[in-house]
Amino acid sequence: MANRLISEMGLPNSIANIFAARNIKTAKDALSLTEFELMELLDVGLTEVTSALAYISEVVCPPFETALSLLEQRVQNEHLAGHLPTKLEGLDKALCGGIPFGVVTELVGPAGIGKTQFCLKLALLASLPVSCGGLDGHVIYIDVESKFSSRRMIEIGSKSFPEVFYREGMAKEMAGRILVLQPTSLLEFTDSLQQIKVLLLQNKAKLLIIDSMAALLSGEYEQTNPRQHALAWHISFIKSLAELSRIPIVVTNQVRSQSHDDSLFSFQHTDGTNLQMQTRSDNLTRFDTHLIAALGIHWAHAVSIRLILDSRSGQRYMKIAKSPMSPPLQFCFEITASGISFLSDDGVEVSGPQINAIHSHGQVILKHIATVLAFILGKGGRRKGFDSGGEEGFGGLRMTEYEVDEFGGGGDGG
Repeated sequence: MANRLISEMGLPNSIANIFAARNIKTAKDALSLTEFELMELLDVGLTEVTSALAYISEVVCPPFETALSLLEQRVQNEHLAGHLPTKLEGLDKALCGGIPFGVVTELVGPAGIGKTQFCLKLALLASLPVSCGGLDGHVIYIDVESKFSSRRMIEIGSKSFPEVFYREGMAKEMAGRILVLQPTSLLEFTDSLQQIKVLLLQNKAKLLIIDSMAALLSGEYEQTNPRQHALAWHISFIKSLAELSRIPIVVTNQVRSQSHDDSLFSFQHTDGTNLQMQTRSDNLTRFDTHLIAALGIHWAHAVSIRLILDSRSGQRYMKIAKSPMSPPLQFCFEITASGISFLSDDGVEVSGPQINAIHSHGQVILKHIATVLAFILGKGGRRKGFDSGGEEGFGGLRMTEYEVDEFGGGGDGG
């Protein structure tokens, strides 16, 4: 609207010709100047300028709409308000039907928590016939970390939808609807986006999954300006894909640690005097870290819905951390042969910063290491009371197989 030509707005010829003679062609050109600047540039009086600006503003300003009229439009154009049901009753109810069309939905969580499992289930649901609650369409699955498993997908499908998968040829037909791309670099991914855009605009795909965006960027750039520029372009392009194609786009994101203090040890007072390395327990808080979503604040603002997959005390949680249609809720879940299943469909409302908190067993290892490191340095580097032999690990602290696996980023849960 801002680029609409003034000559096409119906202004009186006397004033419209003056605008054209002064090379003020669009509404943006006129509205970017003050009234006094226009008076000087056009050589007309304040009354004429004020009247012209009011008319231009009225023409280009979008009309006001009530919440009721917007709701009526949504009902009339149901495809604009469509959703991909997740078959998780509590989540679908909270999101008013499931993963919404036309926006970007993000899954955040540590390695092995279940992000890829959830994506596999969504891909199946989008390829299901409409009669079975699916979208009966093709899926574009961008598998950055080579975690896509056809065998696991078939297992999830046969356990979740046996009446569909055991029909002759149906499993093969559904698998043929899922197009898997495995870009090896950000450049290769970027080149494929134009082809993806064409497929989406031709209505040949009903779901786009990117697993994961963070892995694409981390492989190309460090924490520098070029990385942020690349991310900004991809944010804009992915959002435009969602809006233009009116399909759900699901993107997974990894987590990174953020320390409360950039330095582990303090070597100098603010007055310049030297200080021995502080290793007492009160300084361990400087080593304490917490997990946050990768990709930064600009990415967080770009996504419309953020689902955090978290683990505390051996229990997994899915949290609705950001949504324009739901309060902050969390659901307990487990991973079964049929994929992610909620233990209860009654979500628990979470208040305060806890809704964005991300936990990992890896943090337990970090705290173990911090404790042992402080112990060693506190003893002047002596090995008194410190034995790393056998299964006990550092300082007699036993690491379970699960903790070691999580700390190393392993696991097959995505």
